[in-house]
Amino acid sequence: MDRLKLLSQNHQQEKDEGEGNGRNEGTLPKPFMGVKARRLASFRTAEKGDYLDLESNAFLSDILSKRGDQKLLFADRIIKLTGSGKIKQRAMMITDRAIYLADMDSCALRRRISLASIDRLCLSKLKDNFFALIIPTEYDCLMASTRKNEIVSILVEATKIKPSYEIGVVFSNRFEYRSAANATKIIQFEEVEGGIKTRFLNKTNQ
Repeated sequence: MDRLKLLSQNHQQEKDEGEGNGRNEGTLPKPFMGVKARRLASFRTAEKGDYLDLESNAFLSDILSKRGDQKLLFADRIIKLTGSGKIKQRAMMITDRAIYLADMDSCALRRRISLASIDRLCLSKLKDNFFALIIPTEYDCLMASTRKNEIVSILVEATKIKPSYEIGVVFSNRFEYRSAANATKIIQFEEVEGGIKTRFLNKTNQ
């Protein structure tokens, strides 16, 4: 099966036993209130945070220690889509100051994104795994993860105590992102039988 199709399919979960049990939207993280398309169960899964066991990974630990980051909030493997449309696996680490994207195969840090530089997160209203970091001073970053909800919650929580650069969250089934310094793409999501259809367009073609 095509890897992009796999990315856009909903992460399979058991039927949400919590639906209709009296829990209301007030129990959900604030940025997700009112988003009916997502199962409530996806917000009640146990969150481990460090899925890469950084204590046993010298390469990733050194990346943080060399830059003075001591508070790790999240670490996991994610999928990053490049400006040319290639799919790359990256190790994502989130601290209280920045996001780090590293290539574990070549042991190289590919990108550091300051939390203060992120204007907003863009997600669809459907059950896919995509999310985009919108960074006005740089090019944006489109990624996919089955732990998307956890990532978004962590980023919002990490910045809401810093009102000077609190990250916003925008839900739309069609949004733009800058895939490179001089290129903008549009990503569209459509719910179809069997999953989510994802389409990429160049803005210049619109």
